[in-house]
Amino acid sequence: MPILNARTLHVIMLFCSSGFAAETDEDFGLEGFYNMSLDQLGQIEITIATGNSTPLDKAPATASVVTAAEIEAMGARNLEEVLEGIPGVHIARSTTARMDSVYSIRGIHTGFNPHVLLLMNGVPVQFSYSGGRPVLFRLPIASIHRVEVIRGPGSAIYGADAYSGVINVITKDASTLGHSEFGARAGSFDMRDLWASTSTVLGNWDASFSIAYQTSDGDKDRRVQSDLQSALDSALGTTASNAPGPLSTRYEILDTHISFGDPNWKINLWSWHAANSGLGAGIAEALDSKGTNDDDLFLGDISYSTGDWADEWENNIRLSYLYYDTQSTYNVLPEGTVLPIGSDGNIDFATPIGIVQFPDGYLGNPGGISEDSQFDFVSIYSGFDSHRLRVAFGLRYQSLNTNETKNFGPNVIDGTEQVVDGTLTNVSNSPFVFAPDKSRTIRYLSVQDEWHITSDWDLTTGVRYDKYSDFGETINPRVALVWETNKSLTTKFLYGSAFRAPSFGELFNQNNPVNLGRSDLDPEKIDTYEIALHFNLSEQLQTSLNLFHYQARDMIEYVPDEGATTQTAQNARDQDGHGFEWVANWKPQKKWQVNFNYSWQKAEDAKSDTNIADTPNQQFTVSTFWEFQPNWFIHSKLNWVGDRKRNSIDPREEIDDYTLIDLTLRGKEILPGVDFALAVRNLTDEDAREPSNGTIPDDYPLEGRSVWAELSYTFK
Repeated sequence: MPILNARTLHVIMLFCSSGFAAETDEDFGLEGFYNMSLDQLGQIEITIATGNSTPLDKAPATASVVTAAEIEAMGARNLEEVLEGIPGVHIARSTTARMDSVYSIRGIHTGFNPHVLLLMNGVPVQFSYSGGRPVLFRLPIASIHRVEVIRGPGSAIYGADAYSGVINVITKDASTLGHSEFGARAGSFDMRDLWASTSTVLGNWDASFSIAYQTSDGDKDRRVQSDLQSALDSALGTTASNAPGPLSTRYEILDTHISFGDPNWKINLWSWHAANSGLGAGIAEALDSKGTNDDDLFLGDISYSTGDWADEWENNIRLSYLYYDTQSTYNVLPEGTVLPIGSDGNIDFATPIGIVQFPDGYLGNPGGISEDSQFDFVSIYSGFDSHRLRVAFGLRYQSLNTNETKNFGPNVIDGTEQVVDGTLTNVSNSPFVFAPDKSRTIRYLSVQDEWHITSDWDLTTGVRYDKYSDFGETINPRVALVWETNKSLTTKFLYGSAFRAPSFGELFNQNNPVNLGRSDLDPEKIDTYEIALHFNLSEQLQTSLNLFHYQARDMIEYVPDEGATTQTAQNARDQDGHGFEWVANWKPQKKWQVNFNYSWQKAEDAKSDTNIADTPNQQFTVSTFWEFQPNWFIHSKLNWVGDRKRNSIDPREEIDDYTLIDLTLRGKEILPGVDFALAVRNLTDEDAREPSNGTIPDDYPLEGRSVWAELSYTFK
């Protein structure tokens, strides 16, 4: 069912035409971005590193900030396109979760991606079943004011899952939104985007509203030649596979943000809806053009700040609530499949009871509702001459309620049937559902001290204690020493510990034909050591070098069960990694800037010394920003991804490197209030591929060449 109709469109237009412009704070616009010096860019404030506002080049972390102006210049359409240009970050494709996005950082790379913590205005956005982001999450950029990223651990501030990195999306409010705007974009793959934003004053409150709608049929030329069902057809003499055929990459997103604020109160309301999302290569790596994911997410947070009560104290209280409902319709295997079935009703090649025909397909429709409530109290005291002390404590409650219908599995079939049709059995609220309803309570306390030792030295130390009701306690410290070595060089020495909590799926999966949980799992742990050097070589040239080494322990993987077709979650692996990220920014002219970053990392299994599969050991990005005529801008980007290794037991040839080139042309005020943009993605139509697990032998093809055009109108 479409999630944008005529009534919704009318509401968008009404908000845009009736809104009042607010004064902007820190929103310097596209022209302002091009006019900023490299030194000014380094002074942009960042909050993610300490929980307090700190200049980027002095932040006690390896951090990056991407502003709304920079996002506009690069022509990014969603959060993934923003992140792909950040040093050491690569957007890969999951081999276990419907080709979902994986934010791969420094060689830590898993299917559900629970090692990177995503925050929305400082509030965690997680699906407790997987531990990662919502399923097939795609966030439009229309409401984004800035994106802050730290590479490395953040558990001393943010707790669980701030493991390999933290991403904080800060949305626009009345102070940063500026004028009301309406825009539209259309292009290849039947891509259509609409967005609108406005702000106003309601009594003593500032208010803002933004909405974005995105839809696409996906690139139908992203085809694979064979899949899991192809192998089953070969073994069982059937012809059920839909391969060769295209991946299912369609999407439809509606993203809405509302904020209210006064000097003390701040309220953020966010809803994100995804309808009829395609399942990539299929839930079981068998092409499934009919299967879908439908998702509804609501996040509300309210905070009260007492920053104006006293010069030395700032206290903040925040309550947040996240509701996430995901429902799936899976043709796990296609119509006409024939399968060996065991006594538990699942696929069983080892000890089958019988061979069963599924003329309507092997069907499963799992779903669940995840709720996440959190209370946080943060107190910051700056009354000491050279210290800023931050104390925080809080309480968090997570719950998962599951539901499922299917035509296989325990209490549905037992392997003695000859034919099983598409009639579905509801196993919700029974022992036969894929995971039981579960909940957990989390309590935490953190302390952090920022010590300005001398004019050249700053030391940040901190520690956080977390207590989970299901697996116990964990303590994670951090130490960061920032040394302004001379006028041209800043040196940072960083250490941090982090942990990842086992997800509900890893703990409690059951009745699953593939993955089973284990209730006594320990949290994953990591210790990371870094040295970061930032050089101001001249007003036109800056460069930085970040060196890192980490030791990750008790990493959770699904390990094959002896004599069975299932695999069970285990604390099975330790991982060591090291590498560097080199960044150079050159601004030879006021209207022209060139950014370069190169990342090299080596991640290995700590016991076998074998390379971690699939993650890029090398990547580099070159981008240019150029105002070639007044109010006309062009952005170009070259992104190279290479040196990815197969699993040691994978007999396939090495994964090919690829290079993608993107161009964006943008004109401001081509008519009064009207802006225009034209973009080409994958200019050379490169046959770029992300690694699969072998069930799709020729890997996952990425989008081919695409073109889109954009018009927007600003109400002044």
